[in-house]
Amino acid sequence: DVPILVVYALINRPYILDLQPDRSVIRRLLESGFEVYLIDWGEPSQLDTALTLEDYVCRYVDNCVDEVRADADVEDIHLLGYCMGGTMSVMYAALYPEKVRTLGLMAAGLCFADTGGVLEAWGDEEFYDPSDVTDAFGNVPADFLDVGFALMDPVNNYVRKYLGLYENLDDDEFVENFARMERWLDDGIDVAGETYREFIEEIYQKNALYEGDLTLDGTPVDLSRIEMPVLQIGGEYDHLGPPTASTPFNDRVPAEDVTTMESATGHIGLSVSSSSHE
Repeated sequence: DVPILVVYALINRPYILDLQPDRSVIRRLLESGFEVYLIDWGEPSQLDTALTLEDYVCRYVDNCVDEVRADADVEDIHLLGYCMGGTMSVMYAALYPEKVRTLGLMAAGLCFADTGGVLEAWGDEEFYDPSDVTDAFGNVPADFLDVGFALMDPVNNYVRKYLGLYENLDDDEFVENFARMERWLDDGIDVAGETYREFIEEIYQKNALYEGDLTLDGTPVDLSRIEMPVLQIGGEYDHLGPPTASTPFNDRVPAEDVTTMESATGHIGLSVSSSSHE
């Protein structure tokens, strides 16, 4: 009777969650009897450069939650956030706990203090200043992000996966799956400049969400308000957002019902790998 609203990241397109019938997170949830809603952020234009985390969490997510609540005629809903969308879902659940029945998180980056993820390099203020990027581009280009992510694991992204394709050229199913993934990877979207700057500075460099120092819309994002059941889903081999960047959050919330699940896969594999779906 309670629907699920999926909050996807602001990077890449959300159809990775519905890539093909046998590897569709959305289909799995529907098969389990849930009504499922998914936020598609679209792509920001240069008019959206000034959009902030406050805009996305307190305006856009809140509007979507209210639409789902009204459509299903319920007081609260299940919220499922993926990657950056999981980070924003935590912010939302702390600000509007009365609207969230349960909080589900997939590969959500929540803690950035020596957790081992390669993205922690962004947390070094001397090494990286996101304002340099936003001053140059306005919105952060998808190509800039795609190359940056690929270079974090260059051997796999530029060598091994193509060797795997060559070795399986006679396997139509393998080639089809490979092509779908490559199409999605090449279909990135820009990120609103101010949101990118805030996310890097506040979430990565200051670890403000985890430390309780983040404020949105004039209200502290208080993790002690997250008393609803929490489910954490992580990828054992996720080099972008490893479980060590997620699970410490479990000790920061008062929720009595906290469940952690790990799959032997990576960041994107949580959506499309057969082991994750099993």
